[in-house]
Amino acid sequence: MNLVIASGKGGTGKTTVATSLAVTLARHGQTVAYVDCDVETPNGHLFLKPMVTRERPVEKLVPRVNQETCLLCGLCAAVCRFNAIACLPDQTLVYEELCHGCGGCTRVCPVGAITEAPHPVGVVKVGAAGAIQFVSGTLNVGESTSPPVIRATRQAAPAADWTILDAPPGTACPMMEAVRGSDYVVLVTEPTPFGLHDLRLALEVVKTFDLPCGVVVNRAQPGATEARDLCRQARVRILAEIPDAVAIAKEYSRGQLVVETVPGLREIFDQLCLRLLEEVPKEKCPHEMRQRLEAAIRASSQSPATGPPAAGDPFSTPRLAAPRQREEPTRAASAS
Repeated sequence: MNLVIASGKGGTGKTTVATSLAVTLARHGQTVAYVDCDVETPNGHLFLKPMVTRERPVEKLVPRVNQETCLLCGLCAAVCRFNAIACLPDQTLVYEELCHGCGGCTRVCPVGAITEAPHPVGVVKVGAAGAIQFVSGTLNVGESTSPPVIRATRQAAPAADWTILDAPPGTACPMMEAVRGSDYVVLVTEPTPFGLHDLRLALEVVKTFDLPCGVVVNRAQPGATEARDLCRQARVRILAEIPDAVAIAKEYSRGQLVVETVPGLREIFDQLCLRLLEEVPKEKCPHEMRQRLEAAIRASSQSPATGPPAAGDPFSTPRLAAPRQREEPTRAASAS
């Protein structure tokens, strides 16, 4: 089950949700792989604190021009959509940092003056954080194209019941590369004008890929209905609402897993898991796996060790959206 945690903008709590969800699923006996695809600023390791066992470089192929053979015809520059090649009167220049490694220039060169050579663009690290398999990609400083590193990071993910992909923020090519080919997308937003504006954009991207999705509202505030109104219009379910609380911000700033340290968040993420089981495609989540997870969550909720929060705790009543009617579509639709 490939589950992408994405957001229309940075700073909404995407990694908080991704790491907390990974820990929650692992605690309930599921095999989990956390894959940090936010290769420009990966920070899942700050919270999961994995033991990295191996790493390998990521390379892309870039053109090398034999100036003695080159006819200076300009066909290579004409075919390059990214302006990575410039044909001057006396030589042909290659800008490696702009090259996407498509190989088009080598195909159109009439005399074979262009060959390709590997160029390092990043690194992929693999390890484990307890029971959680950990994979993280990092784009090299100065590189501008992250999709090759994101693809390599996804390919390095081991098989697991749940593969949690922590996507890059925004709605540009990096986010699309992480979302492509997934089974379900969780969009994390916040109830601010910028957060809701970018949620609309993210919903449009998910709609383009024809993928089912749901929304988690972080820093939710009592009486703020804008996110609910937007999701109702888009016919997308709100899976969970995480309260706006100083305790969460403090634990986050210390690099702690908030689901393990802030009272009440375990219950919220347990409910999030149950709602994901309702939402994700049945063929992607085998019946036995569903039963095991549901049974583990039910047992956990009845255990004195993980009982209800202490009286007076601000999370004693987790803010969760009411279950939607089953006939309501789960696919993202345009918010008009």
